[in-house]
Amino acid sequence: MGKTGRGAHIVWDWNGTLLHDIHAVIEATNASFAEIGLESITLERYRELYCVPIPRFYERLMGRLPSDTEWRLMDAVFHKHYWARAEACGLAEGAARLLAERRADGRTQSLLSLAPHEHLVPIVRRHGIHEHFVRIDGRTDDSHAGKAERMVRHLAALEGAAAAVERVVVIGDAVDDAVAAAHVGARAVLYTGGSHSRASLESAGVPVVDSLEEAVAEAERLAA
Repeated sequence: MGKTGRGAHIVWDWNGTLLHDIHAVIEATNASFAEIGLESITLERYRELYCVPIPRFYERLMGRLPSDTEWRLMDAVFHKHYWARAEACGLAEGAARLLAERRADGRTQSLLSLAPHEHLVPIVRRHGIHEHFVRIDGRTDDSHAGKAERMVRHLAALEGAAAAVERVVVIGDAVDDAVAAAHVGARAVLYTGGSHSRASLESAGVPVVDSLEEAVAEAERLAA
């Protein structure tokens, strides 16, 4: 028998969490930097400086906020290069198995991403994991703000036990995931395989782990 209604409802992040795409992100970021004459960035430097909203990340690199023209150019070039590479990115180690096992055990999980919804849904489907989520939400506007208000809407759209905030644990690779969880009164676990260094993640004051298997175990502990 499954364990429906028990345990954590996990709200998964996509980029850098379930999808192991950090190297595609670095390549696309450097392509966008080249467009306006910025030097390329290493993975380590990226993880030290990355933050949301993205223009603030660029400010850390440039010493100033990019102009509207620079931002539009960099954003467009980034997405052109990123989506050309995203198709070749695989899931993080253990992701497909963990998702399937949780669903088979009657646990609920959903997906909330800042990736454009029209790109997110097809790529999740191509990886054959869409059926494991009770809801999938990507970005449907042009805002590059963080996830906090999107998390409010995401949880409001969930039904039944999955919507009980005391059971909700957000698993992501960015401090913004922890901020969004706190905004709705949920818990968070942060994973080191994506956009942030461990030191950056630890500044959020939530559990930090090095594998998705650890993340799921920690989520269940938090929701117990």
